[in-house]
Amino acid sequence: MFVPSLWVVSAAIVERGVMEGFIRGLPKVELHLHIEGTLEPEMMFEMAGRNGVTLPFADVDEVRAAYQFSDLQSFLDIYYQGAEVLQTERDFHDLMWAYLSRMAGENLRHAEIFFDPQTHLGRGIGFETFMGGFATAQQNARERLGITTKLIMCFLRHLDGAEAVATIRAAMPFKGAIAAVGLDSGERGNPPERFADAFAMAREAGLRAVAHAGEEGPPAYITGALDVLGAERIDHGVACEQDEALLDRLVASRIPLTMCPLSNVKLRVFDVMEDHNLKRLLDRGVAVTVNSDDPAYFGGYLTDNYLAIQRALDLSRDDLVALARNGIEATFLDDPSKAVLLADLAAYAAG
Repeated sequence: MFVPSLWVVSAAIVERGVMEGFIRGLPKVELHLHIEGTLEPEMMFEMAGRNGVTLPFADVDEVRAAYQFSDLQSFLDIYYQGAEVLQTERDFHDLMWAYLSRMAGENLRHAEIFFDPQTHLGRGIGFETFMGGFATAQQNARERLGITTKLIMCFLRHLDGAEAVATIRAAMPFKGAIAAVGLDSGERGNPPERFADAFAMAREAGLRAVAHAGEEGPPAYITGALDVLGAERIDHGVACEQDEALLDRLVASRIPLTMCPLSNVKLRVFDVMEDHNLKRLLDRGVAVTVNSDDPAYFGGYLTDNYLAIQRALDLSRDDLVALARNGIEATFLDDPSKAVLLADLAAYAAG
């Protein structure tokens, strides 16, 4: 039986530490982050206390113990339950600020952040409340942390298309603070075509479009999101590998996939990280990016996702830089802003 020498083991440990340091210092953007999914259990209990909300958990440890999911729907059930504590403008400010201030320590430069208005409108909490809270935190992050942000308003696909239309109409007074619309929540049995009208209205209003597709749904949902909704990015998209023609299309058009490795394993899309198809797609030429999805529930923020996928798939420095570059190029920033971030990344990679 081969037994590695102490020198080999020591070298491997040193190399792992060097690679971790490289990842931590890498200039990053995040394009697939649900702000409601950053609600840590400690904050959940704090908000519940100040807003008089009764939680079905005795303490923080019991909340964390509940974060064992069998699929997407089992996660969504507890996700919407947690969102009940978000009641006031202060709550939404604190939620956004906690995420952005944390990410300043991960060298995040820019984030395009999902929010779910229907989760809050259904509880009698209006746009002025959550948009006001978000705006203050976003401004503070820009001025104090140097992090720029954009908001993406998502429609809940387990609700019908008419409700999505009503939501985009209600959002019109706030459209100046919204960069794009998206589509999230339970994918199975909820094809993108049901939301064609809402997305058409959003595009007419000058908003960009993205959509969750091909996480638990088939490749046809990715095609539908592109052709019917006009999506410029696909959120997740892991199922694209099942359709060779779709893969060729993604490569040729450089349509970005905002992949979330820890989420995919936590929700049993892949059994283990070593099975993830991110590296295969990257090598194929797909514009793959790395993101954290709902980090409070899935055990890791952006850097944790980079670290996990690097170790499991043995990504090189060039791979990591390519992933970071794909993210910057996929943002909805203007070209001069992208150029600044790309130059920073190039300087870091060469350093």
